[in-house]
Amino acid sequence: MAWMWKKSVIATSLIVAVSLFVVVVNYAEKPYVLLQPVFGETFSSHWVFSRQPHKTFKPHPGYISIPKQEPLKLNCDVCSVVSSSGQMLGRQAGAEIDQASCVWRMNNAPTKGFERDVGRRTTLRVVSHTSVPLLLQRQQYFFGQNNDTVYVIWGPLRNMRKDGKGIVYNMLRQVMDSYPQARIYVTTEERMNYCDRVFKEETGKDRIQSGSYLSTGWFTLILAMDMCKEIRVYGMINDTYCRTEGYKKVPYHYYEAGSRDECAEYLLHESAPYGGHRFITEKSVFAKWAKTHAIKFLHPVWLVS
Repeated sequence: MAWMWKKSVIATSLIVAVSLFVVVVNYAEKPYVLLQPVFGETFSSHWVFSRQPHKTFKPHPGYISIPKQEPLKLNCDVCSVVSSSGQMLGRQAGAEIDQASCVWRMNNAPTKGFERDVGRRTTLRVVSHTSVPLLLQRQQYFFGQNNDTVYVIWGPLRNMRKDGKGIVYNMLRQVMDSYPQARIYVTTEERMNYCDRVFKEETGKDRIQSGSYLSTGWFTLILAMDMCKEIRVYGMINDTYCRTEGYKKVPYHYYEAGSRDECAEYLLHESAPYGGHRFITEKSVFAKWAKTHAIKFLHPVWLVS
């Protein structure tokens, strides 16, 4: 009887250990700030935020490398997330931006010629699948030997599939052939679906049914909340800015002088029946996250109450 009792204890211990392992693996996929419903509530109701302890070199399985398919490992204390907005012009925030442990940029936004306003360093660059051709136009600048930037490319499965039919993934494979030292990661299908779910749970709108596309800023902030202890966002306007009388008109991108006005672009996208980014809606969600997470918005400053 004793040996049967010991066998039962061992079996029970193994079940508990495996269960804990499954919980840990599933938990690791979720971002640094988890959007969790209050006990007894549904996702469409009230929210609370919980934080994971910051861990050095924690793997991020939602982002895998090309071609080795390894998870991204990067953690930062303070992240400067630099917007591509024309709001950056004349701010002279470059030195302040570069003081952060990690500096994040988006798409093909350059630093050369704009160092005083946007800084010089780039630790990580989040890029839309639609912007990859723009990077390829300046391959040496973005992927050359002296560039140790981590690139995270987001996009739908049809463009990122690895079976030879993913047009963007094929482009990135060719980049790796020419620049084998480049550090390029792509979002998994699971992570893309997760970002869609967060949008629906926060706004009550289904992204596909509403005819909208998430912005690079959306993917950037979700990833930053996973990796950074503190986030400082530069040059991003809030959801009420464009309705403020006498607001400052700036180009949509700081590196495209004379281009379309930022607010005009935002309003056009917000009301587009199909194919638009919901920039203003996203900014209202960012303001909500900033109330419970270490996120600061600078140049212009957001007053988050």
